[in-house]
Amino acid sequence: MTRRGFLLGKFMPPHAGHIALIRSARALVDELTVMVCWLPDDPVPGKLRLAWMCELFPDCRVLGHDGIVPQSPEESTDFWPVWRNIVASAHPEPIDYLFAGEDYGAELARQVGGLFVPLGGRVLDMADDPLSALSGSAVRADPARHWAYLPQPVRAHYRRTICLHGAESTGKTTLARALAADTGAITVGEYGRSHCEVHREPLTREDLLLIGHAQQAMIAAAAEWAGPLLLVDTDALMTAAWCEMLLGDRPVELMGAPKADLYLLLEPDLPWIDDGTRFFSNPDDRHRFARIVEQVLDDAGVPFVRISGQGNERLAAARAAIGANYD
Repeated sequence: MTRRGFLLGKFMPPHAGHIALIRSARALVDELTVMVCWLPDDPVPGKLRLAWMCELFPDCRVLGHDGIVPQSPEESTDFWPVWRNIVASAHPEPIDYLFAGEDYGAELARQVGGLFVPLGGRVLDMADDPLSALSGSAVRADPARHWAYLPQPVRAHYRRTICLHGAESTGKTTLARALAADTGAITVGEYGRSHCEVHREPLTREDLLLIGHAQQAMIAAAAEWAGPLLLVDTDALMTAAWCEMLLGDRPVELMGAPKADLYLLLEPDLPWIDDGTRFFSNPDDRHRFARIVEQVLDDAGVPFVRISGQGNERLAAARAAIGANYD
């Protein structure tokens, strides 16, 4: 005989507590139905949560419910009849086990049938049971603090990518190292520098497209291992600026590459230093390049903050910009 289980929730967002609950439930039944419920003004879109849950639990029947209905018995005398109909439509077969980690599960089981199985119980203290005590509201309020309890799809949603953007010799690499030491974030280095150190010929459009695509590939590959912040030394928008400066052409494919969440635009207020791969020692060329670099950000429509000063002053300005946007 097939044993069937049912559970519902908002999963806003899914976290380790939800995953433990659902995996435990799945082990106890032959078929498990999970209903993801949402309202139009929820802080995390319902369709996104539904997609996450489908990805996380491919061996479950995952359904979505987006109807605007009462959320508690206090809201309406029709609360239980409404929810009986919702569950009956989603799960027309008899329910053997009704799973939940909260108090509402007992009454829901009485209303829709099935034995209430209170996996996780009602735990309020993280010290007693950190998974069962997790709440979606706590995660939303401080994703970084709960990072260890978030699955990869949810981490990708909350991760913020910070890109250092600026003309050559504006201290991008130095600042990236300092920010990494200050925040604990990992950094994606600059592919273009490595390319130019190996290939000393003049850069062609094909070279620059490769540099831009390689940079984006490195960023995407590193993201899986990053924490709440990912620092990138540069990205395809900077390569687009290089194309315009060197060739008078700004490739559409580089402008259309995935964008960082925040750009730190480094002002050209540091001394120009020849490291063997740089081009524009002439002050007029350097300032023209800086104008192109900024225009690329404007045209891309991305958020950016100007960073100036030297040494600790530059680091403090960068850290303040990140904190103002994401702390």
